[in-house]
Amino acid sequence: MKADSTGGNMGDKADVEISENPFEPYIEFLRQQLEDQDPIFLIGFIVALAVVVITCVFLKYFLTSKTVRSAVLLVGLCDSGKTLLFSRLLASKFKRTQTSITDSSAPYKAKNDRGSAWTLIDLPGHDSLRSLYLEKFKSGARAIVFVVDSAIFQKEVRDVAEFLYVLLTDNVISRNAPALVVACNKQDITMAKSAKLIQQQLEKEMNTLRVTHSAALSSQDGSVGGSVYLGKKGKDFEFGQLPLKVEFLECSARGNKGEEGDADIESLEKSLAKL
Repeated sequence: MKADSTGGNMGDKADVEISENPFEPYIEFLRQQLEDQDPIFLIGFIVALAVVVITCVFLKYFLTSKTVRSAVLLVGLCDSGKTLLFSRLLASKFKRTQTSITDSSAPYKAKNDRGSAWTLIDLPGHDSLRSLYLEKFKSGARAIVFVVDSAIFQKEVRDVAEFLYVLLTDNVISRNAPALVVACNKQDITMAKSAKLIQQQLEKEMNTLRVTHSAALSSQDGSVGGSVYLGKKGKDFEFGQLPLKVEFLECSARGNKGEEGDADIESLEKSLAKL
């Protein structure tokens, strides 16, 4: 009886040991094979394995962290008509507005056969808030609609150019290259400047700004750097020199018939439909 008990215990113990080490023969075989290999071969094998692992980690990080750029930003100076344009694009209705102190956003469905949908974001135009909100949303911008008050453009040309210069020399915007639409708004007003004239005057002003900004950077540290150089060196600035697509168009968020009429924004809607 005791012998049977002892034999049974030994059998159980052997079963436990085998179950605890089911891969031991394979591990031992692999260890033996590695010991028999040339050290140079082993080092190469380890390096190759490390490269594969690092590549997989990098690809996973890159693919999961990539920003989906699906926002259309409405930017511009105060009273350029951004907020009314925002309302017209979304609901085609006239809406009395006031100076924005925060952003407004809503889904926008483009008028095309693809059924494209973007997030339309109206950013404040006050000079103390512009940079803050631009910093917040610029990385997700698929397009930027820069709204200009065509009726008083002559008075604001310097300020418009300054804001546009900051926008275009931003490292993130230059790298992502979102489409830029300069919407020359308030074309219903008799004294409104044409899109062509606004483009020409902005190019002259931007050319001057490029010189003064470059000189300021050079005087600070002896070299020009720290921001994107606008256009091509040695040539007068033109919007066609930029790495992003730029379009100037005319529109009127108010419309020729005022509050009761429709807005004249068809050209802008067509431009957004191409995104």
